[in-house]
Amino acid sequence: MQYSLGIDAGGTFTDAVIVRDSDGVIVESAKVLTTYPDPIAGIKGVIDKLSPEYVKDVKLVSVSTTLSTNTILEDTGFPVGVILVGDYVIPKEGFPAKYYVRLSGGHTSNGEEAAPLDEEGVRKFAMEIKDHVAAFAVSSFFSNRNSEHELRVKKMIRDLTGLPVVCGHELSQEVGAYDRSITAYLNAQLLPITHKFIQSIMQDIRSRGIDASLLMLKCDGSVVGMEEALERPIESIFSGPAASLVGAAYLTGYDTCAMVDVGGTSTDVALIRNGIPELSDQGAVVGGWKTMVKAIRMETSATGGDSHVWVHDEKMFIGPRRVIPLCRAAVEYPGFMAKLQECKAPSRKLFCENVQPTKFFVRTASRPLELSRFEEEIYDAIQGVPVSYHELFIRLKKQPSVRSLDSLIQKRLVQAIAFTPTDALHVLGEFRLWDAQASRIGAERLSRFVKMAPEEFCSEVRRKVARNMAHDLISYLIEGIPESVVDRILSGENFTRFKIETPVVLLGGPVGAFREEMGRLIDAQIIVPEYSSVGNAVGALVGKGIKRVEILVKRDFAPITGEDVTLEELKTAKEVVKYFVFTPEGRYIFSEHLEAIDFAISTAKKIVADYMQSAGYSPGDVDIEVTRKELSIREGEEPVETKVIVVGVGTSRAVVEKDVIPDYMRKKAISSRKASEYSYSGK
Repeated sequence: MQYSLGIDAGGTFTDAVIVRDSDGVIVESAKVLTTYPDPIAGIKGVIDKLSPEYVKDVKLVSVSTTLSTNTILEDTGFPVGVILVGDYVIPKEGFPAKYYVRLSGGHTSNGEEAAPLDEEGVRKFAMEIKDHVAAFAVSSFFSNRNSEHELRVKKMIRDLTGLPVVCGHELSQEVGAYDRSITAYLNAQLLPITHKFIQSIMQDIRSRGIDASLLMLKCDGSVVGMEEALERPIESIFSGPAASLVGAAYLTGYDTCAMVDVGGTSTDVALIRNGIPELSDQGAVVGGWKTMVKAIRMETSATGGDSHVWVHDEKMFIGPRRVIPLCRAAVEYPGFMAKLQECKAPSRKLFCENVQPTKFFVRTASRPLELSRFEEEIYDAIQGVPVSYHELFIRLKKQPSVRSLDSLIQKRLVQAIAFTPTDALHVLGEFRLWDAQASRIGAERLSRFVKMAPEEFCSEVRRKVARNMAHDLISYLIEGIPESVVDRILSGENFTRFKIETPVVLLGGPVGAFREEMGRLIDAQIIVPEYSSVGNAVGALVGKGIKRVEILVKRDFAPITGEDVTLEELKTAKEVVKYFVFTPEGRYIFSEHLEAIDFAISTAKKIVADYMQSAGYSPGDVDIEVTRKELSIREGEEPVETKVIVVGVGTSRAVVEKDVIPDYMRKKAISSRKASEYSYSGK
């Protein structure tokens, strides 16, 4: 018997599932806390919890991880040298890389050379910084129309330094030179980290005697083999929500459904249509930087199981900060339970997000750098077991600076512990994983400040979370609807209720506790599938192999010139038309529109077919869909631009030999989405 192993290293938990290859049945699952900042220990721990009898016969391992996202958010990537070729304008806040240079070169929108490449500048920059960086990134103006300069720079740097080089056109064929440069830079700084991560996983798998192929999930819900994952680690950002979405479809058997995933930090909403995740028209934004990475379209709010529940002016608030639940802290920190029972509440006049009767603070493993005097005082006072605000006051012999305390939390030097929705569910008996007594003490402390009984208080927390889930779902499905309108309808005071035609799948640890409450707010088929608590790990395993290629066909006009042209000819024939076809492999020119379109389609199909074949698919295992998005100045006229989009979809068993491809994964799926109107923007 052969099995496949899916792993998701999320922000709070690392989940794993084992699927039997013969029929796709989940035979075992496991869950452990994610290890921070290095998720490898958590991944090893979750595999340790699985039955060795299943693990030894695993032939495929597929992983989704927050590693890339966290690295960018925390700015812990490796140093990169960036070469910007062309007329770049750097924003006032500056380019994010420490080492970068702007050099002459680049191309026009038609792919013609705008200026000669400054090869001497490339050579000088590379030699100056080669000992200070781990990789290089190069982005050239309109490299999506002509990649010649980027490729020349790449070859030069590799010859001069031997270091890896990332080109902007390799990651995106979309317009937007600056965004391509950001994408290339972020991708380059992830390369060493991703190599180490993947090598560690492979080493752990081999040490267990597992002879299996390894895949990774991308943020568009597709899976890739290790070669592409190593070259394009940036494409794994936001792979967690993508894993949830794909997992929701698999667990329920619905090719089309909406997904609401309640994690520890946030709630994510997304949609899968005919087996293909709905993608965002805009590139993924991470750490404030806009990238050109194709990701699923999702609605995210800062409310999760670990969101901070706090009180102020007799009102209850949830989030947006994430904290360690009281019930979990009581298990993890010896002596914390006694502190919680004996803790004195601060004056309600001081209440704010960081001054609460159930909030404690503990150091993290991060090293402090450049602390202010007030930050250093507080940091030194937080030692050993978690301490309350009142204890800090006693140790410092003065009122602690709330601003400095908040700064230490933002710098990840201090982690907060407080009451959460997870604690509320422990009190209500709807989720039992840690110490429910600690949760009850927290509920009793907080409820008195909003004049509620503890159970009533916890029920209100549950209701607020469910309302947030419903709000996010409606905002996602009806883009652009004002929040006030959503809130009015969800209030139930206007004899109206939202009706949702597609099934709504809930994922997350204790998500079943919110099902009934959501049913009161919206009219929908709400499903909590078996194994909903490890849906991400399921999605990491069952994501399909998808290759998407976009090729632009652009019409161009040139004035008629020449000594033989008569005045009458100039009046009747003002221009000659030619068609540029911009492919990932280069620029081509045609005189006929249909010829250009046919070439674009055949080229894109060949790129898709070659990719799928290299990934282990036979032609019969791949479905291909071709769509066209056209831009016309006037209705009925020949389009000025045509974007040809070719999508190939196979099973998730890329890079696996055919004799181990499970039968249940051989089914085909293809999107039947209609092409939306094509809108053109920028250079």
